[in-house]
Amino acid sequence: MLQLTNTELSELIEQEIEHNPLLERDERDDSAAEEQQQERDQASADQDSDNIGESFDSQWDEDSSQKSESSEGLQDFDAGSSMAEIGAGGNTSFDRLENTWENALANRSTLRDHLNEQVHLNLEDEKDRAVAYQLIDRLDESGFLRETDEELLDKLGCSEQRLEDVLYEVRQFDPTGVFARDLPDCFAMQLEERGVMSPAYEVFLAHLDMLAEHNHKGLREKCGVDEDTLKSMIAELRSLNPKPIGDFDHFVVQTALPDVLMRRIPKSEGGGWRVVLNTDTLPRVLVNNEYYTTVANSAKSKEDKSYINDRMTSANWLVRAMDQRAQTILKVASTIIEKQYAFFLYGVEYLTPLTLREVAEEIDMHESTVSRVTTNKYIGTPRGIFELKYFFSSGVSSAGGSDVSASAVKAKIKNLIEAEKLPKDVLSDDKIADLLEKEEGIEVARRTVAKYREALGYGSSVQRRRILKNKS
Repeated sequence: MLQLTNTELSELIEQEIEHNPLLERDERDDSAAEEQQQERDQASADQDSDNIGESFDSQWDEDSSQKSESSEGLQDFDAGSSMAEIGAGGNTSFDRLENTWENALANRSTLRDHLNEQVHLNLEDEKDRAVAYQLIDRLDESGFLRETDEELLDKLGCSEQRLEDVLYEVRQFDPTGVFARDLPDCFAMQLEERGVMSPAYEVFLAHLDMLAEHNHKGLREKCGVDEDTLKSMIAELRSLNPKPIGDFDHFVVQTALPDVLMRRIPKSEGGGWRVVLNTDTLPRVLVNNEYYTTVANSAKSKEDKSYINDRMTSANWLVRAMDQRAQTILKVASTIIEKQYAFFLYGVEYLTPLTLREVAEEIDMHESTVSRVTTNKYIGTPRGIFELKYFFSSGVSSAGGSDVSASAVKAKIKNLIEAEKLPKDVLSDDKIADLLEKEEGIEVARRTVAKYREALGYGSSVQRRRILKNKS
């Protein structure tokens, strides 16, 4: 069950309810509880709507070493034994999931998959990738990025330079026109790719409203071109694609539904954050014990008794499995939040290298279990909706005991080598390792430097020195 998303689990439950007469949907009215929760959320937001991290500060500054205490403050395990009422069910067989329309659709290539693959191939730095993944999730149904740089900086929490660099990279992605800010920008990107962009076209694209009004005379005057040139420009424009992501319109950028949610705890209740299951995406089921008793008492044949007992066993297994699934997801999500709390405070620049093994050791579970929990599971946070896998990246140790992204180390090595302008400037692998330790506090072995250097496509210090000598 761990590998299923809430949406897939909902489908599974619907099928189980159809085949198990002892299971029924919980139709009790939760409007009062929902209204109470909304009031709690609003009260908390009113207390400190602009300070994302204040609750975090009080949560961890008190005693950051007491991890179990922090974990309890983050998780909402009150559901515990009542998980049958808030959770969902299961099935002893997952065969029926394979041929569903939703799963067949999920197996097709999506725009997100297409763009994520290009992020992986074109961006080496983990923080750049983190920014790119968030930009992908902000594309609209046309593939346009409508938010301004100011809005993006406020939401992402990254530097202006990093946002500018990442935006430049993703705007080179296929299909041409994706990440455009609007339709004229989309057309401009395609014209630039064709090598026909000009000042006249810039004016032309800025006055598309005149084209829509068939005001060709006005357009000629604005662009400073003759009639034939304008006709040629219009023909070129009509050959462009106003919706470059049309090949992916069967499933554009999916708006992910969070499986778990971060909810602010009001200061009046101690502050901090609570991680809860998103029950809105899960149908609630109950085991009808009264019906079981009635049927079991009236069953005469061995087959009837066996059937009703099997159904009860299956229903009870479902409840226990859902309880375990819920608590496992909450434990993993809470640990991730604890490890990455600086990200929620300050943004992408403070995303910490984290591995599945670290989380597995923290909660005393197998690494494969953590992998299943974090795959295709999303968490709703004050900074947006993220796949739990988003928070994992590799790293190397620094002198202070913390980790530095391996991609960040590669970037630093690249910068050092790119700064070599004369033969005397060429650095050996040992010297690079020494500089990283002294200037960056990053402890990295010479052989690791050599491995990263080769991966970046740079030759040895001897080769680089020879090249520079030949140039001079």
